[in-house]
This record gives sequence, C-alpha cells and structure tokens, in this order.
Amino acid sequence: MKPPFSSPTSSSVLRKARFSPYLFTLLAFIVFVAVLYGEDFSCIVELGSESDGRPIEKRREKLPFAIGEIEGGRCDVFSGMWVRDESNRPLYEESDCPYIQPQLTCQEHGRPEKEYQFWRWKPHDCSLPNFNATLMLETLRGKRMMFVGDSLNRGQYVSMVCLLHSLIPEDAKSMETFDSLTIFTAKEYNATIEFYWAPFLLESNSDDAVIHRVSDRIVRKGSINKHGKYWKGVDILVFNTYLWRGSFDDEVKDIVEITTEDAFRMAMKSMLKWVEKNMDPKKTRVFFTSMSPSHAKSIDWGGEAGKNCYNETTMIEDPTYWGSDCRKSVMEVIGEVFSKSKVPITFLNITQLSSYRRDAHTSIYKKQWSPLTPEQLANPVTYADCVHWCLPGLQDTWNELLFTKLFYP
Repeated sequence: MKPPFSSPTSSSVLRKARFSPYLFTLLAFIVFVAVLYGEDFSCIVELGSESDGRPIEKRREKLPFAIGEIEGGRCDVFSGMWVRDESNRPLYEESDCPYIQPQLTCQEHGRPEKEYQFWRWKPHDCSLPNFNATLMLETLRGKRMMFVGDSLNRGQYVSMVCLLHSLIPEDAKSMETFDSLTIFTAKEYNATIEFYWAPFLLESNSDDAVIHRVSDRIVRKGSINKHGKYWKGVDILVFNTYLWRGSFDDEVKDIVEITTEDAFRMAMKSMLKWVEKNMDPKKTRVFFTSMSPSHAKSIDWGGEAGKNCYNETTMIEDPTYWGSDCRKSVMEVIGEVFSKSKVPITFLNITQLSSYRRDAHTSIYKKQWSPLTPEQLANPVTYADCVHWCLPGLQDTWNELLFTKLFYP
C-alpha cells in the first residue's frame, strides 16, 4: 500500500477585482504562495485594468531554455507523493559514479539495504518529465552551469554530474578543484558544471572549502562581490544557503548578533542585487533551492526522545509533517525579498517533499574524518549524520525538479 504522502497545492483562482487597497494585499499573497510552491517570479500574473475596472492578465514571458509545458499542463510539481519504482530507480549506481564524495557513498560504507534508492516523486496533478541527459548536455554546449552554496548544494551538484557523466567518453571529461571552485568539464561540449563553495553567499568565517567547521558562524554585510566575481559569465546559476549565526559590518568591526530571519534577508537582498546587476534575464536562468531538512529529533515525527535518523529505513507518512528545524518564517523572508526582484528567480521548493525522507540520510554510513570514540561506537545516534543525503538518492529528485523547471517552467 502506497503511503499517503502529499503536500498543499499552489493553484489559485484570480476572481474579478477592482483596484483598492485590498488588491495590493492579494498581490502580496500571490507572491508569497508562488515563493512557497515554486513559481518563477518573472512569470507571476500581473494585473492591469480595463475601462470598467475588470482585471486583465498580462502574458507570461518565455524564460531562457524553456521548450514547452509538462504533460498534463501547468501544476505544482512540488506537491505530490513518493511512489516506489524499483524498475526505474536508482537513476545510476553508486559504483558507476566516481565523483561522489566519500561522505555520501552509503553503500560503500556499509549501509545494509538500498530501499532509499527506489522512490520516485510524483506530483498530484501532472507527471514529471524523465530526466533527459542528452538534452541537458546539448543545452549546456558552450555554456556554464554553477551551483553556489554549502555542502548540501555540493551534493546536488555531484548528483547532476552523476546524471550526465556516463554519456561522455572517459577521455573527454575531467573534474578539478581550485580552492572554493570545483569544475567538471565536458570537453566535447565545451561545457562546464561547477560548484562554488560560499555557504552563506556573503564573505564569512566558513569560506574555507576544507576547514569550515566553526562554532560561531559570522558573515560580513555587503560582501557578496568577494565571491560573486567568480560567478560572472555563468548561464545557469543554482543558489542555496540557510544556517546562520550572526554578522559584522564592513566598517564596524564589532560582531552584532542578529536573528536567522534578518541574516537570511541580508543575504537574499545582496544576492538579488548581484543577480540584477550581473545576469541577463533574456539569456540566463537563476534558481534558488529552499531549506534542506534535517532529521535530528525523532520526537518530531512521534519517535523516541533522544533518537534521530539512525536506523530509519522508512519514510514519514504524515502528509502535513514539518520538522522543527525548518522555519516557515524563513520561507516568508524569501517571498518578501524575491517579490521585489526585477529578474526571474525560480524557486525550487524541495523542503516539504524532502521532509518525509528521514530514511535517505547518510547516517553512520559515510567516511568519518576523525576516529570514533568507544562511546560513539556504543551509541551510533551520537555520530549519525542526519543532514546530508546518500547518493544516488533524494538529491537526484531535486535535479529532476531543476530539469523540469529549466525546460518546462
């Protein structure tokens, strides 16, 4: 029996309205819903007015790289359910992709089952197109695609490379790392898929791509150009960021503690200004991936206190589940900031669909960078990684959704 996984839909009906103060409230609500459920911000319906006051809809502009609509017409691809599909999953084998970091190779590190690999995301009201690696590579011919953010965005980057590399001859591809920048090159296509380590987008004390585990994370306000200079000339940009602690100003050196929401707002505004200044909306696309949930507290889903994702091999079945680690207030900040964007920003709302997947984390099945203590070995819950995801696995679905929004927005 298939678990009844689902999430709210984002469809809405615009009824007859007249210009009034209430109309602006309605428009603000539409923008927030679009952020929360994955619409493209340049394509939000704009209202004009006929002579009798009736609203009219302005036509949607075609986004770069778009080739049509998904089967079944437009729908909220982030609202759906997980269905078991062993005949078509996984999309590649762990052993066939040499680019996966040892932190994500769960089978190599002893995970005893593969059940987490066999699930496919199915939207309620339409069907996702199959990931077409040939189409993706041809689209990237002569172009650059870059993922910018933290280790979770790096996982999605590696997933994308794994989805594409088998079509490229061994002597026609390479991967190199230069400090914060990792570049996968498909030589015959003159294309690169890149990852740039900037966990908070702004300059921070976590900018070292290797040594970045600090107890107090600090960012410098107004410093996005420190990293942004490496993003110029990219054709498809995929951003993410989430975890915050505080910030300090360029001129005032004293550290000032600020809320997660204010820090996030600061980063989003900086990113938006950079995109508006440096990205041509007629030729390029920009994506932003929502919060990736962790499963560090089993009590969130009705489990035993003090436990986490360790030994979890099934999904959460409650379709309304929302973990304590994911702040809806941060989603509201995204809506607030992106609603003012002058260029298209496509929001990949992976939070809810990923929240069900307590089974898909690396847990203890990964490379451990430090020797485990006897106490840890006696209680694996203490060192289980409930933040990152096994590959192949959940993050391949994130890229299927990215593929869908790129070509069928």
